[in-house]
Amino acid sequence: MSEVRIAAEPRTTFGKGAARKIRRADKVPAVLYGHGIDPKHLTLPGHEVLLALRTPNVLIHLKGEGVDELALPKGVQRDPIKGFVEHVDLLLVKRGEKVTVEIPVTTVGDVHTDGLLDQQLVAVAVEAEATHIPTGVEVDVEGLEVGTAITAGELQLPQGATLVADLDTVILQVIAKPVEAPEEGEGEVAEAPAAEGETAEAPAAE
Repeated sequence: MSEVRIAAEPRTTFGKGAARKIRRADKVPAVLYGHGIDPKHLTLPGHEVLLALRTPNVLIHLKGEGVDELALPKGVQRDPIKGFVEHVDLLLVKRGEKVTVEIPVTTVGDVHTDGLLDQQLVAVAVEAEATHIPTGVEVDVEGLEVGTAITAGELQLPQGATLVADLDTVILQVIAKPVEAPEEGEGEVAEAPAAEGETAEAPAAE
């Protein structure tokens, strides 16, 4: 995984008012913590942060006054309506150390025509070197038949990644397609014709 370099400024003002002022300047308040250091309060460029967070487990190289560190995003607060980043918690990491992260699970191919793919988990926990976190793991489901299940222990993880999740955890399975309900009118009993010699009862005269 490549590093994304983001300029960082020290933040000395706090509170909701200060945070709103930072966001109005298209910047994001952030906190860097980990490895026993005192938390560092930072201000980051909003657009660059938004772009970086599009990559799962992105490795961020923070560079600026009083900071020159590598970090992983561990908590992101977004505006519930507009979606912009309001705050970021960053975990300090070192080159060579192992970290536990969740990587996305994606599928390729199509299951057997009699079945439907039921994916139980869209991410799985792995341990990997901080600067070599895999972007994800693929599962080939081509032709899998009804009743087939793939567990975490069967995933072909990228080199250098070690599974943290339970080996027996079901990642996905193939289930039978639901039986289609009969169309309206199907299965209804047709009205029997009148017996020979019988006539339909005429409506009573008013």
